[in-house]
Amino acid sequence: MRSAPDDITETLAGLAIFADLSRPELERVAHTLEERYFAQDERVLRQGLSGSGFYIVLEGEAAALADGRRVNVLGRGDFFGEISVLLGEAPVADIVATRPLRCLMLAGDRLEEFLKSNPRVCYRILQAEARKLRNATRRST
Repeated sequence: MRSAPDDITETLAGLAIFADLSRPELERVAHTLEERYFAQDERVLRQGLSGSGFYIVLEGEAAALADGRRVNVLGRGDFFGEISVLLGEAPVADIVATRPLRCLMLAGDRLEEFLKSNPRVCYRILQAEARKLRNATRRST
C-alpha cells in the first residue's frame, strides 16, 4: 500500500525538516525514502540490539522507551534512529508504535550521503537535535 510519490512530496512539504526545499528537491527526496507501516504495539527499533535506519513519522504515534520507561512520544514530523546511525551504535531506546504508524525510512548506510546532498535538511535536523539537548539539559537542572 505504497503512496504515490506526489502524495509523499506533498506530505514532506508540510514537515519542518523539509521546509526549505524546492518542489524538485522534495520530489527527489520522496523518491529516496521508503514508506514503512507499523501496527499498534509493534516495535520499530530495539534498545541495544538493532537500529539501522532514519525514520520520519508521517502519521500515528510512537513511544521511545529507555529501560522500559517512556522518555518521549513521537508524532507527525518527528524523526528517530539518526543518533544510532550517525554514531554507529545500537539504539538507546525502544521505539514502539502506540497507534498505527506510517513512516518514511532511509537505510542507515545511505544517511550520510543523504545529509551531504541535502544541507538544508541536515541543518534542520541539527536544529531539532539542539532543541532536544537544550530541553534535556533544562529537565536535568
